Amino acid sequence: MPAGPGNASGGGSYVSMGTQGGGENVYRPTTVPESATTTGLLDGMKRYFGFARDDADKVGSVSTRTEVVNPSKMPTSGIAEEAALLGTMPSDSMDDIELKNIKLQFPHVRSMSREDSNALEEVVETDRGNVVVAIQGNRNKPAIVTYHDLGLNYVSNFQAFFNYIDMRALIENFCIYHVNAPGQEENAPTLPEDFIYPTMDELADQLVQVVRHFNLKQFIGFGVGAGANILCRYVLNHPEMVSALCLINCTSTQPGWIEWGYQKLNTRHLRSKGMTQGVLDYLMWHHFGRNTEDRNHDLVQVYKSYFERNVNPVNLALFIDSYVKRTDLNIHRDPDPSKKNASTLKVPVINITGAHSPHSDDTVTFNGRLDPTNSSWMKISDCGMVLEEQPGKVSEAFRLFLQGEGYAVHVRRRSSCMSVGSLGTSPK
Repeated sequence: MPAGPGNASGGGSYVSMGTQGGGENVYRPTTVPESATTTGLLDGMKRYFGFARDDADKVGSVSTRTEVVNPSKMPTSGIAEEAALLGTMPSDSMDDIELKNIKLQFPHVRSMSREDSNALEEVVETDRGNVVVAIQGNRNKPAIVTYHDLGLNYVSNFQAFFNYIDMRALIENFCIYHVNAPGQEENAPTLPEDFIYPTMDELADQLVQVVRHFNLKQFIGFGVGAGANILCRYVLNHPEMVSALCLINCTSTQPGWIEWGYQKLNTRHLRSKGMTQGVLDYLMWHHFGRNTEDRNHDLVQVYKSYFERNVNPVNLALFIDSYVKRTDLNIHRDPDPSKKNASTLKVPVINITGAHSPHSDDTVTFNGRLDPTNSSWMKISDCGMVLEEQPGKVSEAFRLFLQGEGYAVHVRRRSSCMSVGSLGTSPK
């Protein structure tokens, strides 16, 4: 530090603020006039040390020795000097974070189009008309055959469920064959006026020709509503072809008078007026139950739009008319559990329904007619259309069911999935 005239360099009119070694100027750029008073120099030092103390209070303990200054980079101006001195102090990054941009990410719109499906469609000719079958997966793997409900097809009934993250890991072990009832596929042309639509038993017989066409030795059935009833009829006649059944909202009895009256009115409107509001309300009730908009308003709007725009009303009327004319499955449980009753389903069955489904009581009746040693009934809470509203719970139940039958034993549940205890079960 400057201590007096002895520190002057040469004989010039300026003296340096500090020297090092044999009088070498250390702070060459920073000089003061020789006439500057001691008070001015002290004011500058006070200004420097006061600034350093303020910074030390912010960033921690800072040495006040003058050696911390980088002498080779001392600025000439007072403001720049303070900035340079501050830059030499050890400090943590205290920069403020400024939010400059916000980008909202909206979820993908629920799509029900065959263009979004990775399945390959194939037309199978049968005695009762052509059937469109969509194949998804490797045909060398075990087969799962699906059948849809009223007003739906393989796209609107199964596409979202089988694309669910937990189901994708499971179906890598299978090949899925989605069967569409005649005239119910996407963009189906109107069936001829003289076309006699197959009965429920004849729709089940169509599956015989579908299975033969794809040379399937055995398959797992996955049906919903009307499709579940059709698969049951097939199993009763060909139990050796089915290794297991997953049925959702399955009805095993003939229709009651109320259902028969509503459905007859629906078919009349569909043929004459198209998709009326009354038919639309009935379809929404059939799939979701009551108070659906309180649970999932967006999903309701998607399906309402789908029924209004993508369903061929004439073809749907024929399918509904066939379903409402269904006969009883004529199966019952033998009171003696030691006996294997031939009048019930002989394959393992998982019977699923939703707590808000209008078909919940029908599934209870159906469960009472099954063999308790190879069947189970599950009611899933907070939903009516279980595949859309609770896909995680259904996929977990389906996975455990298949693993119990020896399939996909290496597939594990994700940690974010629900526990098995969240599924409702009934006593046998």
